[in-house]
Amino acid sequence: MNAPGTTLVIGATGTTGRRVVAGLTAEGHRVKAAGRTAAAVTGARAVRFDWDVPATWSEAVDGVDRVYLVPPIGSAEPAAVMLPFLRQARAAGVHRAVLLSSSAIPVGGPAVGRVHQELPGLFEQWAVLRPSWFMQNFTGSMPHARSIREDGAVLTATGNGRVGFVDAEDIAAVAVRALTDDRSPDTDLVLTGPETLSYDDVAATVAAVTGRPVVHRHLTYEQLRDRWAAEIPPAFATMLAGMDRAIAAGAEDRTTDTVQRLTGRPPGTFRAFAERELSGSR
Repeated sequence: MNAPGTTLVIGATGTTGRRVVAGLTAEGHRVKAAGRTAAAVTGARAVRFDWDVPATWSEAVDGVDRVYLVPPIGSAEPAAVMLPFLRQARAAGVHRAVLLSSSAIPVGGPAVGRVHQELPGLFEQWAVLRPSWFMQNFTGSMPHARSIREDGAVLTATGNGRVGFVDAEDIAAVAVRALTDDRSPDTDLVLTGPETLSYDDVAATVAAVTGRPVVHRHLTYEQLRDRWAAEIPPAFATMLAGMDRAIAAGAEDRTTDTVQRLTGRPPGTFRAFAERELSGSR
């Protein structure tokens, strides 16, 4: 196979997108960095892109042969806009697509699961990244980070369920390989960290690293759903609360070797992540 041409990275300033851009440009690949504001991204050509504005799609796909897909944020039915875009991308010459999904959403499942189902029929080369919960959920303006700062608590309906939290740095490293390696994965890839942790474990680690008291406050499914529904559309709130209920039942209590296998290095631990990202939050 010839060397990669230009890669379109949708959501190029987001949690995984900006890391994918950095990884691609560090290896010398040409990148179009797509986002709603066409913000400048080092080493990449910025282009405006909005899932809800089809007029922005043509310029985004012009001259690219592969694409990294971050679904529209907060949409319970992303296929409605993503599938028309993907058909347009294929017609424009895109032949490899890497989709960011979730370990909680199987092929044909809700939300992006329908896009996952359609992807192999749209592109000759493809991959679906299905990461477990992001370690970055405990940083910046994310809800867990806010509740830790404001209340000294992580609020979930996960009970004692365990999660293979994964670092976005590792997700992006796998995405770069899936986008650029000669052989496309042509499968879905479940990504986890090296261990599973309960939210009690997470709270204890954050407390140890920051030196501040942090606890895990156990909510019921209904309490969490209603809490989310005050901030986001009810259908999406219900889906997110349902994911917590699935964790409580053991759905995310697993680890995989995907990061090691595709990148050649082990995934980072939550403790290492916390020391890197949270140690200044004392």
